[in-house]
Amino acid sequence: MVRFFVPEAELAGSFLVLTGENAAHGKVLRLKAGDEVTVCDGMGTECRCTVSDMSPGQISLVIHDRLASRSEARVQVRIFMAYPKGDKLEHVIQKATELGAAEILAFPSQRCVSRPDARSLEKKLERWQRIAAAAAEQSGRGRIPRVSVLPSYAAALQAAAEADVPVLFYENERARTLSATLHGSYTTVSLMTGPEGGLTPEEVEQAQQAGLHICSLGARILRCETAPLCALSAVMFAAGEF
Repeated sequence: MVRFFVPEAELAGSFLVLTGENAAHGKVLRLKAGDEVTVCDGMGTECRCTVSDMSPGQISLVIHDRLASRSEARVQVRIFMAYPKGDKLEHVIQKATELGAAEILAFPSQRCVSRPDARSLEKKLERWQRIAAAAAEQSGRGRIPRVSVLPSYAAALQAAAEADVPVLFYENERARTLSATLHGSYTTVSLMTGPEGGLTPEEVEQAQQAGLHICSLGARILRCETAPLCALSAVMFAAGEF
């Protein structure tokens, strides 16, 4: 079923009018009166609606019922990724959204080559959030993951440590595996990965002191854009999402 996202306040009544990009998208899809669509608030609630009227620049809908999205994962996973080079983060945002991530956060670390300034970050954040919204729409999500940036590695550690299971992946870790760490009862997981050059031993020590579990992702060294998606897939499998 066709899916649209609108601000939460617009779903308060029994009727809804889609405008702007949503209306343009509906026109491309050749919606007509009587067609059923799903409209989400991006926060986990979705509505079953029927098109009542099509006019230039807008689509009128009748809202029939509201329910919690059934496509959201039972475990909330936040991805913490050190700034990578190029557009690799865009790829991770898109795929992590499809896989069910709750939030994607970028942060600087010692070996980051990419260090965007405040002006470029503002534009990048807008683009990254649009990528997450498009991926959420395409994959049938009821929630759009928030994409944000953190000012420092220390801030990233502090935020990641809030999860029931906070994990940092380090290529030189040999003993502890992710499967050994995902045990007991938990509803929130943080997954932290480094940049192309990896994290320094000092940064790994900082993470351990902050309460993060230092884990391996296997005998093979993964690219910085592969590691978070691999880890996220493993967590979703362990949580019974696949």
